[in-house]
Amino acid sequence: MAHNGFKVLDSDMHCMEPADLWERYLDAAYKPFAPRGLQEYIADLRIVIDGKTMPRHSSLQPRLRHGEEDPFAKRRERFKAAAERGWDGLAQLEAMDTEGIDVAVVYPSRGLFAQALDDLDPAFAAAIARAYNNWLHDYCRPDPRCLLGAGMISPHDVRDAVEEARRAVEELGLRAIFVRPNPVQERNWYDPYFEPLWDVLERLNVPLGFHEGFGPYLPQVGDRFGADLQI
Repeated sequence: MAHNGFKVLDSDMHCMEPADLWERYLDAAYKPFAPRGLQEYIADLRIVIDGKTMPRHSSLQPRLRHGEEDPFAKRRERFKAAAERGWDGLAQLEAMDTEGIDVAVVYPSRGLFAQALDDLDPAFAAAIARAYNNWLHDYCRPDPRCLLGAGMISPHDVRDAVEEARRAVEELGLRAIFVRPNPVQERNWYDPYFEPLWDVLERLNVPLGFHEGFGPYLPQVGDRFGADLQI
């Protein structure tokens, strides 16, 4: 839907991954440990990895007293049809058409937390990223000109990150890479350790997006400030 010759771009559109994404797409050796999405309500974006549930506190599921009405219930009902279809790429395209959006860079919802544990085994973390990217490739397949996938990489081993960035772009056709901004294993993203990643992204000529999400098991920006900070 072009407007006056211009296309409308959403540079940060989120998909909702099916709860069983990793159970279906993860390498066979890791399937017994697959991250699992929760489905207690429509658009439940929580994920369980290694027995930890993230986000750790969800504002989308308020704690209600007896008899109180859920303020998000009507909002969630709007997504019922998409949820019943498994949140597929066609549902996303229909939503984009409704909103008048021509092209979208697709970021995850549950997947924002898929690397958000400091002590993930690096090989397991790399497998989680591969599974997500394989699923995202299938998700964008209905119209890859409109759905531009942002691939996941693992920060737990830069060699895995480099390999997966290259595969995501060259083999799967994804158009960007995303990471969380949080330090992992006390390494921030300006650490020289990550130079090989910046090098390969430059050669691939793809952008990298930093995307935060509340409630990980990693340090966040707000954790750096003392309780006595005056704003």
